[in-house]
Amino acid sequence: MKFGWINLLGGVFVILLLIPNIVYAIKNRDQKNLCDNKAMNAIEQIGRYACIVLMWFPLFVWEFGFGSVFKMVLYVAGNVALMTAYWILFAVYMRRKTYALALALAIIPSCIFLFSGVLLRHWSLVCFAVLFAVGHIYVTIKNAEKEYVQ
Repeated sequence: MKFGWINLLGGVFVILLLIPNIVYAIKNRDQKNLCDNKAMNAIEQIGRYACIVLMWFPLFVWEFGFGSVFKMVLYVAGNVALMTAYWILFAVYMRRKTYALALALAIIPSCIFLFSGVLLRHWSLVCFAVLFAVGHIYVTIKNAEKEYVQ
């Protein structure tokens, strides 16, 4: 239940998270980030890119893998459930953008990164997932406050 130098399943989850974001960026090319807090924007981006890399690679980890078969099954089932919710909410969001949906779409990726880090005992991923969550949720709230009627 240990990985080598790469976690392909983590990579699949990252790709599945990125696809809706790429679609959204293509369809909304002119959308601007309305959050003017440079520190929080930087925290979000540092957390985002670190999580993307750490989901694939066991950097700063002595033993990269699952503590038990149960944790491996929980990792797969939990991430599949979170990813399914993310894709469903994203599809709804593309039809009807609301504050609540924007917030949910910020929280779910944070949960995926945090959940993965804890179950993999990948403490660097956990730390960057917390950083990403703080930054991403803050930036999303600031953007949603200016963009959507609550």
